Order: sequence, then structure tokens, then C-alpha cells
Amino acid sequence: MSAQTAGADTLPYMFDRAAECMPRSELKALQLSRLKTTLDRAYNKVPHYKKKFDAANVKPGDLKSLADLARFPFTVKTDLRDNYPFGMFAEPREQLLRLHASSGTTGKPTVVGYTKADLNMWADLMARCFATMGARPGEIVHNAYGYGLFTGGLGAHYGAERLGCTVVPISGGGTERQVTLLQDFGATILCATPSYALNIAEVAENMGVDIRKLPLRVGIFGAEPWTDAMRRDIEARLGIEAIDIYGLSEIMGPGVACECQQMKNGLHGWEDHFLFEVVDPDTMQPKPMGEAGELVITTLTKEALPMIRYRTRDITRLSDEPCACGRSHVRILRVTGRNDDMLIIRGVNVFPSQVEAVMVGFPGLAPHYQLVLTREGALDAMTVEVEQAPDFKGDRQRKAEEVVHHIKSLIGVSCKVVLKAPGEVPRSQGKAVRVKDERKKAN
Repeated sequence: MSAQTAGADTLPYMFDRAAECMPRSELKALQLSRLKTTLDRAYNKVPHYKKKFDAANVKPGDLKSLADLARFPFTVKTDLRDNYPFGMFAEPREQLLRLHASSGTTGKPTVVGYTKADLNMWADLMARCFATMGARPGEIVHNAYGYGLFTGGLGAHYGAERLGCTVVPISGGGTERQVTLLQDFGATILCATPSYALNIAEVAENMGVDIRKLPLRVGIFGAEPWTDAMRRDIEARLGIEAIDIYGLSEIMGPGVACECQQMKNGLHGWEDHFLFEVVDPDTMQPKPMGEAGELVITTLTKEALPMIRYRTRDITRLSDEPCACGRSHVRILRVTGRNDDMLIIRGVNVFPSQVEAVMVGFPGLAPHYQLVLTREGALDAMTVEVEQAPDFKGDRQRKAEEVVHHIKSLIGVSCKVVLKAPGEVPRSQGKAVRVKDERKKAN
């Protein structure tokens, strides 16, 4: 598959126009056909799925319509860990060309694998994402996503090459060198986590480099939750358009969905390869289009690792309203939090992303923070450690009290705020560690 030959000023730019603009009736028929094949593959080739389907008293042949998928059981992250390392694969390990894995910091890592066809499909979908975000063949892509077992670096790398871009595979870290190469090579596209993009901007400022005057024009950011407030801050600090991309290794890696450059009003989910549902996280019942709930994804074309109704834990909404870019696929609206990231502070439910939305852009604060969780008696407590802006000259205690009041009024949670000097909050070279849990130390 190759990119369209339309000129750089032609909008919307499509990598695969037939798939991206497929009429809904044809798309639903394609999904049903591919879903039947995927269920057959999972049931007949993965003992775990056969056991779960049988326990739920369903067979692949019971699927007559897309709505029938609701009868099939969910898949969760612990299923991959319980079948570590290769028990979830539908193909012999010898047929796999690559393995990736999570860090496994809280237990066994989750292992994912890819056949040759899987890797080709992944590269195509990432190329589709790059084109959707405004990248064009021949542009230089500065890829600061981490390489290795993390799927971000190699996923972006092969997608950019598939589109015809020149890739700088610098990975994360060595931030001063990153700034130098951005100057010397003249990259126009930046791939990074949003927190590391801010780190690059900060280091550039300390080096006396105005990164806003470089050729860089678009940033493609994912791998961690980020808010519209952080988007605005990134765009102002780097002088670029900041565009969101979504993915997870259990489903494929980056490239499951992405925003279009024209609208940036939700991530176009590639429905010819994935089936998206939103369910009530308490009842597990499907939610109507437009209502908030937990995103559930089923793969439709994966060979090595078919995923049936995978619970992502991400809280979002789906939209089927037409997009001005002309793409027909549903959009995943900005993820507002994760079920497993939700904190209960003095009886109030809080997502870290809510705190970020309150603080980023607040006068006198820099966009670097950590939430420190402690135990005070029988209740959990939260301290927000946030850096003051480099040019802040006011009273630190008074500013901290302002932030406490701001968080309380907008989120409803009481917390402590500690204003740190510039550089005191740990910087990220990949995914930011936003929550530091010290509650176990109290036990």
C-alpha cells in the first residue's frame, strides 16, 4: 500500500482513501465478516479463549450480528499475565517475527507478538495515522518515543517509513542532544510522550535555543494521558500543532486511533481493523453512542494475538458525528481517566488528569508535577508537588494556597500543595510518573 500522490496543500490527505471513507453499511459488513474469522481463530487456536467461551456457553457460530458480540466474555490484562509468556498466541512462537512486553513493574509483564502480516498491518495503520495528522512523504520525523520492548518507538518508526518519511530514531533521553539534532537536521515532525516534549522545550530554553523558530511544525503525542490544557502549553512552548494518538500494546501498539489535523476533535478509530464498544464499568452493559464509559476493543485482523472484548480501563465516549475531514470512522473522544487510575481522596473520586487540567496553565506554575499519596489515619491524603514557573517572583506559600483553593473549587477534593523550585520535580524521558504512592510505608 502506498500513500496518495495528492499535493501537500490538498486536504484531507488520505493514506488509504477507500478504507478511511468507506460507507458505514460497507464498513459494518466488513467488520462482521472479520469478527467471525477472529472469533473462530481465538476459539480454535487459543485454549484460554475456548475455555472462556465454553464457560459463557457461547460459540463463534452464535455471532449473527455485531450486537451479538455482547454475549462473549471480556479479556483483561490479568489474562495475559496468567498465560505468560506465550499462552495467548494463536500462532506458533516460531511464526512470530517480533515480541514486545510491558515493564512488568507490578507483576509478570504482558507479552505481545506479531506475525509478518501483523507487522505490515501495524505499519500501514501508523502510516495512516501520520498522514491523518498532516505528515507528508519526505518529511523528517524526530522519533523520541522509547525503543526496545515498549511498542511506541518501533511502532512510530515503521509507520513513518511506510509513509515515506525520513526517520531519526533517537529514542528517549540525552535531551540536549535531542535539541541539537532538531536544530541540525531540521525535523518537522516530533514523536514523543507529551511530558517528554515539555522536557525537550525546557532543556532547549536552558540551552538558549528558541525551539519555536525551528522547522518543527507538528507533534504526535501519546502513551500517557494528557489534557487540552497541556496541549495548549505544548503548542505555546514548542510553536507547533500538538496532535493526539491512541493505542495500547495488547491491541497493537500506537496507531489504533488518532486525531486529524483538520479538526482535532476526537481520535479516528480504525474500524476496519478494530471494533470499539463503550460499556458501563460497573454493570458491564453496553452504553449508547455518545455516553461515557469504559472503552472495550476487539481486534479484527490480528493473527498472532487476537483480543476479544479487551477492557482498556480507559474512560471515554464514542462519536459517530461526521467529521469535516471526510473520514467515516467513529471517533474516540479524549480519554478523561482510567478505572485503575482513579483515586479516592477523603471520599472524593479523583483522576490525575483532572488535577493536571486544573494546574496546567495556572499563573505562576510550570507544567511539572507529581501527586504524592499518603495515609492519614483511616483516610488517604494527597499532596500535589508542583514546580513554580521560572519567572515566578511572588510568595510561594500564598501561591500554594491559591492552588489548593483552585483544586477544591473545581474538583471538590481537599489536598496539600507544595510549590517546588524549578527542576525539583523528576523529569520524564518516556512515560511520566504522575503518582507517587507512599501509603504502603504507613502500614
